[in-house]
This record gives sequence, structure tokens and C-alpha cells, in this order.
Amino acid sequence: MSDSKFDKEDSLEIDIDTLIRENAQAVADYELNESPVSSNQDLQDRQALRRVSGLSTELQDVSDSEYRQLRLEKVVLVGVWTQGSALDAENSLKELAALAETAGSQVMEALIQRRDKPDSATFIGSGKVKEVRDAVVATGADTVVCDGELSPAQLRTLEQKVKVKVIDRTALILDIFAQHAKSREGKAQVELAQMSYMLPRLRGWGESLSRQAGGIGGRGPGETKIETDRRRINDKMSKLRREIKEMKISRDTKRNERRRKNIPSVAIAGYTNAGKSSLLNRLTGADVLVENALFATLDPTVRKTQSADGRIYTFVDTVGFVRHLPHQLVEAFKSTLEEVSESDLIVHVVDGSHPDPQEQLRAVRQVINEIGGGEIMEIIAINKADVSAPEVLMNLLRNESNAYAISARTGYGVDTLVKAIEAALPKPKVEINAVIPFSRGDLVSAVHEQGEIISEEYLPEGTKIHAMVGGALAQKIQML
Repeated sequence: MSDSKFDKEDSLEIDIDTLIRENAQAVADYELNESPVSSNQDLQDRQALRRVSGLSTELQDVSDSEYRQLRLEKVVLVGVWTQGSALDAENSLKELAALAETAGSQVMEALIQRRDKPDSATFIGSGKVKEVRDAVVATGADTVVCDGELSPAQLRTLEQKVKVKVIDRTALILDIFAQHAKSREGKAQVELAQMSYMLPRLRGWGESLSRQAGGIGGRGPGETKIETDRRRINDKMSKLRREIKEMKISRDTKRNERRRKNIPSVAIAGYTNAGKSSLLNRLTGADVLVENALFATLDPTVRKTQSADGRIYTFVDTVGFVRHLPHQLVEAFKSTLEEVSESDLIVHVVDGSHPDPQEQLRAVRQVINEIGGGEIMEIIAINKADVSAPEVLMNLLRNESNAYAISARTGYGVDTLVKAIEAALPKPKVEINAVIPFSRGDLVSAVHEQGEIISEEYLPEGTKIHAMVGGALAQKIQML
């Protein structure tokens, strides 16, 4: 009886897995021919979501044990300069200001302290803490944003001293992701990253630190309230990981379908707001959301295009990277970032008008190496050449091999970039020289889309083709 029960459960689990794969396969069959969805409504919806003075956006845990209001109406920025030049420190704080503004806040003041390392108790020194408190009082700020990831103890101590909410760079980026996530997968990934961040920062209010939680929902009379909250978060995180794993099956199936058809994949990667989506729109005529904001794109967009010699390949627009990208996000977005690590070619877009484009290149390459894409061929697209300083462009072109100056906005240099991309696409490896009957026009079409034509001639009995194709297609032709 017991064995029969387990057999039924195993059968049910297998059936569910089969249904998921069948559904993913059905989606993959149509994916390459899907029509682009207009981004106008997306942009209008996002621009309509702005913080209003006196109200707040709340980042709330699953229980009242940790309840943090991420108000972000008027903020004071605080940075610690530990290494590099003063310009590096200023650029880092400028980026933090851009992140805060993207989150919908108003930056009132920014302070930097030169230290060998952040203070273990308050992130900044005791004297600077008083300056921050004075700035908060003078400006009426409701939040202090620190340019770094603070420990739970640092957050708590600094909040007690400045008397307003304190958040760090990681929490700010997570808030932006939560605002911009649109797809079911994106929302699940952001929620998982938020919970991973909040779990070690759980803290109780008043008696909840030691209050015992018995009865229904508690694990016994000896479990405290905060332990119950921690267990509930862990349960929720496990559920989210299962959901993301199921959605990953669909993404893998689509990718495998493209591989089966020998369709090369080109990933457009780069720093956030470098112009990746604008470049994708210029290259493929897609209508992907474009906004002058950090992390405007969270959901990868795959678009089909055709080379000058008729080969089909795809472009994948990916989530932007940033310095000190929270490891919680890298972990949660692993299935999405695989679009980069599994691609045949990476077009690395860098903002030529940025104060420090070389640092952008370094930060992006660091993340690409972390996700296993360090060995993939890279083409550098130096975007915004129309508004970049000539000396900056020349310096990048000299220092980076395989680099091209372009403007996705005006179209300058894009044709040259496309030629470089198509020349770098992986070449089919199997040579065929066959006569394909006119009744098998589907195979001739597949050779044109997936292969490289050397010569083509029409004979009474069919189409004589000499070409380089993938192994699977070559096998189909040889079986004629």
C-alpha cells in the first residue's frame, strides 16, 4: 500500500515535469518568429510610477519582526574613500546619486570621508556621523544612503545616531529592481534577492527578540518569534528557488532549440544605461523599452536578425551590470545571466561619454568572468560617440582591441559594427555538395538560414548546393 502511494507521487511529479517541458517546447517553437511588443505603454507605466512627497514605498519582510520603510523621498548620500583617486570616489558617489534618482528620490547632499577602511561600528567616523546628522536636520532628509554594503550592526548603530532610516547601496539597487521587474521570472528573482539580503538583517522590536511563539504556525513552545520569522523566510526562499528552476526549464529549452538549428547567439552586455537596448532597437528594429535610467532593462529580450549573406542569428539584450553588483542579484539572476555565458559572441557596450569608461569595462568583465563567460569572444561597442570627448574615444580605441566607436542614437558606425559582428559569428563546420530535390525546399531554405553558401545552381532534378552547414542539417541532407 505504501509503495503504491509513492509510485503515484513519483508518477505525478514526472507528469508535472513532462508538462513543463512540453509547454517550454511549444513556446520555443514560436519564439524566433514572435513579433516585438511595443514598449510605449511600458515606458508610460514606468514614468507614471513616481514617489510622492509624504508617502512611501515599503520594503516589508514577511512578518512584523523586521519592518523597514524604504521612504527615499529626500536623501543624504555618504561615501567612504578607501582607495583610488579623489575622482574615483566622486564618480562612485555620482553613480550612487543616479541610483537614488532612478529609485525616485531627491538627493539633498553628498558627503565623502577619506579613511583607510570603513568604521566597523558606524561605517563612517564619529565626527562624520555628527556632520551627517546636521545635514539631515538642515535638509529635512528622511533617509541616509551609504555607498557600500553595511553589516546589520553598522545599519542599526548608524540609524540610532542619525535618527533617520539608513540603507546601503545593495538595498537601493534591490529597490530599483523591485520597481522595474515586469515578468514573472524577474519578480521572483528580485524577491529572492531581497530575502537573501534581509535574512541576516532580521531584527526584532521590543520583546519580539525573545518572545516565544507557540501554537499553530510555531514549531513548538521553545521557538522565539524571530526564529519563526527566519524559518518562514527560508521556506519562502525555497519556494522561490523551485519556481525559478521551473522557469529556467523554459529558458533552457528555447536556447537548446536555437542551438539545434545552429542559430548563433550574440549577447549585448554592458554597464547599466550604456545604451544596450537602444543598440538592439537600431540593429533589429525591435521596440524594446528605452529609458535614460539605471537598470531600465531587467528581462532579457531575444530578437532574430539576418546577416548580409542570409544567415539567421539572434541578439539578446541583457540586464545591465554595475560596480559592486550585489552578489544576491548575481545569484538570483543566474538563469537570466546565462544568456551571456552561453552566447557565441558578446557585444560589450560601453558609454563613451561616461567620466570613467575604463572602470565600466573592468566592472562588467568582472561579472562576466564570475558567470563563466570570460572565454567568449568580445567586441567592444563604444556608444554615444556623438557626445563623447574625442580624446576619450581615441584612448579607448587604442587600448581595446576589436573596438568600434558608434552612436545607437544617430546610427554612426553601426554598419561597421554589424560587419564585425557577422564576421565573428561561428562558421558552420560540415561541407556539403549535394543536389536537393525541388520537393525539399525546406532544406534549401534551412541551408540559406543556417549555413554559408559557397555556390548554388539550379538543375532539372533539383538545387545543387555547395555550402558549409551544421552537423544536424548535413545529416538530414545526406539521408536524401
